[in-house]
Amino acid sequence: MTLKTLLAGAGIALAMTATAQAQALITGDDVNEILNAARGYGSASLTTQSNGDPQITGKMEGITYQIYFRNCTNNERCEDLNFYLGFLDIKPSLEAINEWNYNKRFSRAYLDTDLDACVEMDLDLVKGVTAEYLDAQFELWSLVVDQFSTHVGYK
Repeated sequence: MTLKTLLAGAGIALAMTATAQAQALITGDDVNEILNAARGYGSASLTTQSNGDPQITGKMEGITYQIYFRNCTNNERCEDLNFYLGFLDIKPSLEAINEWNYNKRFSRAYLDTDLDACVEMDLDLVKGVTAEYLDAQFELWSLVVDQFSTHVGYK
């Protein structure tokens, strides 16, 4: 292999690395980017939690869910997202909730203090995520919402 070929290959590798690094990462500061991602899966609006931190309320196939921005500093620079779905007056057995948790890896279900069915999923944003990864997480959440609503007898 000639020196020219090696240098050309190294240049291409560096260019590809620079392109990957130049891709903007989405963090908890990018509330509008996260809201737009949510809107790709149904209606969604931005509100605030009682402590002033951002919150998204969305709807997928008629089912309302929330995304809570967590571990924020002065209502900004949030470190993670908490996807949440709770069904009022849907009270599955503890066995049904345990079955969900036994068979599903990326979410956790529980009964709240009123014994209503709830499911959550978290997304760490401390180092940032690509737009593609954020979309994949919304795709996963969409699957969780659909499957959990069926599992607990909502639909």
